[in-house]
Amino acid sequence: MQRVGQRARAAAALIGRAGAAAKNRALLATAEAIDAGRAELMKANGIDLRKGSEKELAAPLMDRLELTPARIAAMVEGLRQVAALDDPVGEVSGLKYRPTGIQVGRMRVPLGVIGMIYESRPNVTSEAASLCLKAGNAVILRGGSEALHSNQAIAGCIGQGLAKAGLDPHIVQVLDRADREAVGCLITMPEFVDVIVPRGGKSLIERISRESRVPVIKHLDGNCHLYIDDRADLAKSIAVAVNAKTQRYGTCCTLESLLVARSVAGQVLPELAQKFAEHDVELRGCEETRAIVPNAMAATEDDWRTEYLAPILSVRIVDGLDEAIAHINQYGSRHTDSIMTENHNRARRFLREVDSSSVMVNASTRFADGFEYGLGAEIGISTDKLHARGPVGLEGLTSQKFVVLGDGHIRQ
Repeated sequence: MQRVGQRARAAAALIGRAGAAAKNRALLATAEAIDAGRAELMKANGIDLRKGSEKELAAPLMDRLELTPARIAAMVEGLRQVAALDDPVGEVSGLKYRPTGIQVGRMRVPLGVIGMIYESRPNVTSEAASLCLKAGNAVILRGGSEALHSNQAIAGCIGQGLAKAGLDPHIVQVLDRADREAVGCLITMPEFVDVIVPRGGKSLIERISRESRVPVIKHLDGNCHLYIDDRADLAKSIAVAVNAKTQRYGTCCTLESLLVARSVAGQVLPELAQKFAEHDVELRGCEETRAIVPNAMAATEDDWRTEYLAPILSVRIVDGLDEAIAHINQYGSRHTDSIMTENHNRARRFLREVDSSSVMVNASTRFADGFEYGLGAEIGISTDKLHARGPVGLEGLTSQKFVVLGDGHIRQ
């Protein structure tokens, strides 16, 4: 790991001064390699899926692990989108003259070396590599043991892309081991690593946050809410709620808690319950919810805080907007929360007062994703408030330094 760190630090200096053209060539060549290597990627992923099945991995983990043709296509498109994005490195903003005659502004610069620790999703290998590369960083990627073969296959495609662009192959290093010792080294090498990004289960992220000697960009879980206001379009609300919960169960932006205004609960909950039953979603509700939906199980205090990552949904009836906001800010995970309403003032209040990294109006929480936000891809979603918040794209992988322009100016 010391050698890996040394190589990354040297590579960071090279990629930090590389031009946008060279970085884009590497990204596009990687996209071509992944597109051409679909069969090999599927074969490698098949080995991981078989091993995962033998180990009886939970269904959400198996879902995250699978590389479907659509997900491979999304990897290719993500690389091309990142190549098409403006290069943030070297961008100068806010340049202003001071009374002394000097000009002061800020220049966007790479973070340096990024260490990323993630589980299950092999497509993260491509996403993280593309964003770190475009933002001028070197990256050390440590995926989970369950995706080892898939990650190494993707790493081979990234290596082809770097080679074709004439860039240092150590700009992106994908570890071929997934043990805890490697993680322990990676998070305690501040001389080589500038930022750690953990992406995985709550226990992993808690461990990284506790033990790391390197700054961490993180989120612990995604207890996402949808509030249906009494001024909502109920047809829209039903469609959005069903999509937010059932489009995929194993993601951090999947709906886990539904809040409904009391005055419309009797209208909307029976139809929602029917729709969720068609998807085999188990409902866990408050007493008022169970009076309207008798098949719902009784919700406990823990249910309001739980990220299920499964076909389970907690449902609570609230007085109105004030109680909905209070519930979200008390039980939510500061990830993604949405309101269904046709009232402009209530929408503005929700956007302003809900303390989450993504806050939405009349939209599914499933949109909380770097690709959907136009970032090309994301290295993760941060629920922290310092440096980066929400989906972390190119800007989140850079910092800013002050630049001063003068012409022989001296301070009096």
